[in-house]
Amino acid sequence: MTSCNRLIALGRRQFLKGGATAAAATLGAAAIPRDARATPALARVTYPSTRLANVKDLKVDQPVQIQYPDKDSPGVIIKLGAKVDGGVGPDGDIVAFSTLCPHKGYPLGYVAAEKTLNCPGHYSRFDCEKGGQQIWGHATQNLPQFRLRVAANGDIFADGVDELIYGRLSNTLVA
Repeated sequence: MTSCNRLIALGRRQFLKGGATAAAATLGAAAIPRDARATPALARVTYPSTRLANVKDLKVDQPVQIQYPDKDSPGVIIKLGAKVDGGVGPDGDIVAFSTLCPHKGYPLGYVAAEKTLNCPGHYSRFDCEKGGQQIWGHATQNLPQFRLRVAANGDIFADGVDELIYGRLSNTLVA
C-alpha cells in the first residue's frame, strides 16, 4: 500500500504543479498589452473586375452563361423582372451566381417559373430572388452570388463573390 500512496501523492504534486504553471502563463499573457499580442491576419482576396454582359442584352428569365472569377468557374447572370436585394441595373433586378452546387459541385439549372437554380444531383434548390439562399436539399451553404456593378454605358461588371465557390480553397486562382 505504501507504493500506491506514493503514486497518488506524486500524481497530486504533478497536478498542482501543472495547474500553477497554467495559471502563471494565463496571468503573464494577460499582462501583455493587447496591441503587442500577435493577431491572425484576415485573408483578403482580390477579385478581378470582369465585364459579364450589357443591360440591353438581358431579357427577363433568360439566363446568360458567364465565367467568374476565372474561366474554370461557371456562372449565370439573370434579369429577374422585379427588384431584389443585391440586384443591379435600372430595375434593380439583375443578379449573378455560381452554377456549381455548393454540396457536390453538380451544374445547376435555372427554373424561371420558380426563380430558382436547381441541382439535378441531390435536389438542392436556391432562391435567386433572395441572394441564392438555399431553400431545399443537401447543400449546407447558400449559393455564391457575384457582386455586380453597372457602368454608365450599361456594361455589367462582377467585382467579387460572397461565398466560397465549390471545390476551392480560395475563389481566385494564382497565375
